[in-house]
Amino acid sequence: MKYKKIDASLFVENRKRFTAQMKPNSIAIFHANDMMSRNGDCHFPYRQNSDLFYLTGLDQEEVILVLYPDCPRGEEFREIVFTKQTNEHIAVWEGYKYTKEDAAATSGIDKVLWLTEQEPLLNELILLADNIYVNSNENDRAVCDYASRDVRHALELKQAYVGHEFQRSQPIMKSLRMIKSQPEIDLLQEACTITERAFRRVLATTQAGMMEYEVEANVIYEFMRNGAAGHAYTPIIAGGGNACVLHYIANDMRLNDGDLLLMDFGAEYANYAGDMTRTIPVNGRFTDRQKAVYNAVLKVKKEAEAMLVTGNNLTTYHAEVGKVMESELIGLGLLDREAVRHQDPKKPLYKKYFMHGTSHHLGLDVHDLCHRYEEFKAGMVFTCEPGIYIPDENIGIRLEDDLVVTGDQPFNLMANIPIEVEEIETLMNEQKQAAIV
Repeated sequence: MKYKKIDASLFVENRKRFTAQMKPNSIAIFHANDMMSRNGDCHFPYRQNSDLFYLTGLDQEEVILVLYPDCPRGEEFREIVFTKQTNEHIAVWEGYKYTKEDAAATSGIDKVLWLTEQEPLLNELILLADNIYVNSNENDRAVCDYASRDVRHALELKQAYVGHEFQRSQPIMKSLRMIKSQPEIDLLQEACTITERAFRRVLATTQAGMMEYEVEANVIYEFMRNGAAGHAYTPIIAGGGNACVLHYIANDMRLNDGDLLLMDFGAEYANYAGDMTRTIPVNGRFTDRQKAVYNAVLKVKKEAEAMLVTGNNLTTYHAEVGKVMESELIGLGLLDREAVRHQDPKKPLYKKYFMHGTSHHLGLDVHDLCHRYEEFKAGMVFTCEPGIYIPDENIGIRLEDDLVVTGDQPFNLMANIPIEVEEIETLMNEQKQAAIV
């Protein structure tokens, strides 16, 4: 793995937290992600199932985790990992795979068996249990066109063990993964630090005439040289009017003098995601109008961050951010105060210029598992990303940092990443002057 070894105590504690919420005499089963076919005999780069990684730290295909905290057969059967047995052919063509000893050291699970040993033992354990916890993707915005290994196995289990009660693992996983432990926050901080290095490289190299994909190349260069797996999500590198397309990912247009460049990217480190957005002037200087809109977005962001405190919730939070945005849009001459006063509350006028949410949970997934209507608690990690989009003026500005809820004041994991107008302009022009000299 490109990342530094993670202490197994993180995964031991995560499993303890999960099994503490299981019903008595229950067994839970988690599968690694499939290798996804690309074309011909090629596959997409492998990415581990986030739930399995959360519980084991094992970052390899063809892994199964079995948890049975009340197993009557004995303590050694309460946690089991099944993994693929390597051989000379696999070693030559694919390289290293976990040994039993390495899988045990990584996960903190003593009992590691080969997949060939799974079927008879798992059958015996299931017959001893009353409930079977099965896992699936319950992100409420997910669109899945195929059945995962978890789902396929769950369907097989329901046919084979019709007398058992089946339970969902996801409600437990959501409640756990929303609250980050300090080791997780440290991993998120590393993802954000690598993201910062990429952004500083962008500030030093961006100029009119470049292609958007050249900026993306500078980003991925810093990611890879600093131990990231790559992008945590498909990056947005949007110059000029492209910035008004919220999910613009073509990244294939030329950057023009006088335009703004909106960049939404984040490094993935040890499967944890950074998620940053910055908007900079291509030529190193904001126009007066660009600066006014930029500072309006920054003001909304600062006020929104102050609301990321324990006891608040996403519904109230987004409504209050909307009020701040209304005020800024009126100040920019984009909304009329009287029209806002008489607007339909269900269709607020600010949505014309700020049409997306302000925050989402962040963690092993860039849109991390969450109970959307639960109150904010210490240890939750949110993005904060207001934006203003004015297609008629060729202006799209979004600013985004990642913050940990701690109580009265959130901790900004991206506090060291330049964001003020003066910082951006100074850094961009210092680099240019240095290049001339």
